[in-house]
Amino acid sequence: MTDTDAFPQDTAGWEQAATGTLIERTGIVLTEVGARTTRGRMPVAGNTQPAGLLHGGATAVLAETLGSVAAQQHAGPGRAAVGIELNVTHHRGVRSGQVHGVATALHLGRSTATYEITVTDDADRRVATARLTCMVLAGR
Repeated sequence: MTDTDAFPQDTAGWEQAATGTLIERTGIVLTEVGARTTRGRMPVAGNTQPAGLLHGGATAVLAETLGSVAAQQHAGPGRAAVGIELNVTHHRGVRSGQVHGVATALHLGRSTATYEITVTDDADRRVATARLTCMVLAGR
């Protein structure tokens, strides 16, 4: 079995795979996993900057996680997806609660996959918009 065969196909499998990773440290929970759409949430607490606002880097971690998980689902068994470009526009600050992200496929190609990730607060106000492009690699 190669490393790329170990990528889970469901939220429970990803939860187990995230043990000891940045996904676990930031408290990201995946609620839907799929190549076209992946959803998740992350607590604001523990992911703030000194001013008490959600750290922009934490928002980027959520966005890249959701897009990368979706791209891995697109890549399929025996292949891997790796991020090659991420950009994030921050629209509003958040001080408490959770942020919710949705990665939606914009392009699902043979060698690349691109996602738009929207991040909202508990009141469904847009916090950030991101775009992630991943390269799909053949397995080792």
